[in-house]
Amino acid sequence: MALRKVVYIEDHLLRKKSRPVTKFDDRLHTLLDDMAETMRSLNGVGLAAPQVAVLRRVVVMDCGTGLIEMINPEILETSGEQTGVEGCLSVPGRHGLVTRPMHVKVRFQDRNGEWQVLEAEELLARCIMHETDHLEGQLYVDIMDREVYDDELETADEEEPENTDGKQEK
Repeated sequence: MALRKVVYIEDHLLRKKSRPVTKFDDRLHTLLDDMAETMRSLNGVGLAAPQVAVLRRVVVMDCGTGLIEMINPEILETSGEQTGVEGCLSVPGRHGLVTRPMHVKVRFQDRNGEWQVLEAEELLARCIMHETDHLEGQLYVDIMDREVYDDELETADEEEPENTDGKQEK
């Protein structure tokens, strides 16, 4: 495994739509392993392939219940609403208040190409939506209700849990 360089908000790759994965081979497995290692090394909870300059529909995340790998994810349904603070490894030093679905149902392929369905709520639902937005070339800053500044983070965290693919502030 190796650490990958994370690209930042200024990089045009983050604004491009990712292409589906068609080969489930060692190269994909290496990408998944590298992305997980990179995410963890930066204290993130999610990372999408475009964030490491790979325009493929690949996401890794760990919201505290173990690593989830999603290839070619498709959102099947959403319901409810939650508003919380998000950050992003590609937008360092910034946070925003973002409204997302409370419940998400997603279909995706695992590292071996097998189709899976996952239903998620709260933090995991937020993370899935955040990461799949990356695959469409969208960042949280495009849809945030407003910017959240450092002096507000502690207060905002008490109201809503941090739900990001960036560093969790404690």
